[in-house]
Amino acid sequence: MTYLALLQPLEHLFRHILNGLHQVGLPWAWSIVALTVIVRMLLVPLTVRQIHSMQNMQRFAPQMKEIQKKYKGDRQKLNEELMKFYKENNINPAASCLPLLAQFPVFIGLYYTLRTFAKHPPGGNLSWLHFVPSIAAHATTYWSGYVLLAVYVASQLASTYFMAGTMQRSQRVMMYFLPFVFIAVIARFPIGLVLYWMTTNLWTVGQGLITRRLIPKTPPPAMPKRSSRTPPKEEVAAAESGGDGAAPATPSRPAQPRRVRRKKKKRQARR
Repeated sequence: MTYLALLQPLEHLFRHILNGLHQVGLPWAWSIVALTVIVRMLLVPLTVRQIHSMQNMQRFAPQMKEIQKKYKGDRQKLNEELMKFYKENNINPAASCLPLLAQFPVFIGLYYTLRTFAKHPPGGNLSWLHFVPSIAAHATTYWSGYVLLAVYVASQLASTYFMAGTMQRSQRVMMYFLPFVFIAVIARFPIGLVLYWMTTNLWTVGQGLITRRLIPKTPPPAMPKRSSRTPPKEEVAAAESGGDGAAPATPSRPAQPRRVRRKKKKRQARR
């Protein structure tokens, strides 16, 4: 009962939002699309933080890989050094998950709202584009629901392509594989919920395209330039070894004296 009491405010909130959008003149399905756009517009500040966090992760990726190699055998020390590195360079790895976490209450509230629509249909047409007979029915009820599921998987893969640039290869493969695992669960959801998630994925794809065009990539940290005062590598290696003056493993060849043939011929001609 406590669990349902916590979810009822979300259900009432999104039911009022959908009713307001429907009274403006939008059908119920397009009200869900409009709700998705409103939610993503409200999440723009979190999205900007997410983009900056991803850029910082890409910028300092070589340094983080070096830390991972250095403390590969000590998991606790690795986490401590990574957290220290994040703090020194103002990196928030959790910022990339904030937009997704913020949409979770919307997902839950919309699910219960559509479930109420299935039990007590509101006034108006629940179809979408004469393609989906009812947005409150399960996705597997109609053949058009399977089409929406296919579009959902394609849009999820496309959005993962733009959002998984800083992940490791194993994590990226897992993110590409998850939509095919979740499809068995999402198939039991109402079609309107699939429509919501499909719309937010398409928004993420468009956001990624705009970000790549308008926001320049953050360059990696500049390496120190070598000047005339910078000692050569041989001297640095000798200094690090203790300055014992040991000869290098591959001694350099002595320079051969130049042969001046033309001058000898001229001297013989003068004699």
